[in-house]
Amino acid sequence: MATEIERKFLVSDDGWKRAAVRAARIRDGLVAMDNGRHARVRILDGSATIALKGPLEGMGRYEYEYEIPLADAEEMLLTMCDGRVLEKRRHYVPHGGLTWEVDVYDGILDGVVIAEVELDRADREVPLPDWVGREVTGDARFSKHRMLDERRRALAT
Repeated sequence: MATEIERKFLVSDDGWKRAAVRAARIRDGLVAMDNGRHARVRILDGSATIALKGPLEGMGRYEYEYEIPLADAEEMLLTMCDGRVLEKRRHYVPHGGLTWEVDVYDGILDGVVIAEVELDRADREVPLPDWVGREVTGDARFSKHRMLDERRRALAT
């Protein structure tokens, strides 16, 4: 069983940009969601995956991710996500023996910047970079699809 353990933070300034070692373009679509479980399709720099994720329990959740054909992923984004597709640029930033992922959103979430770090165990000590702000791990308001829904509602009024 695969477990994803991550911590999520707001970003306080652009200091991470100096340390970024690479970046990737991501399109991420929500296929289905129920009781904290969800299925998503993702295209990351020309390769595609589908992932099934369990409900968040603390910092971790069960996650199963599989490669799929790029053409299938493109079609799923168009036909199965009901417009719930996010675009972002992910920047990889090493710090304190870990690789931070700083996601800079485009499109409907333009201006949102979130930093995440994946861990091998929940009790691992995480040295925080100076550019990291408030921790939002487990705060549903900062789930990407909740932010998408709120932004859509704001634009509709």
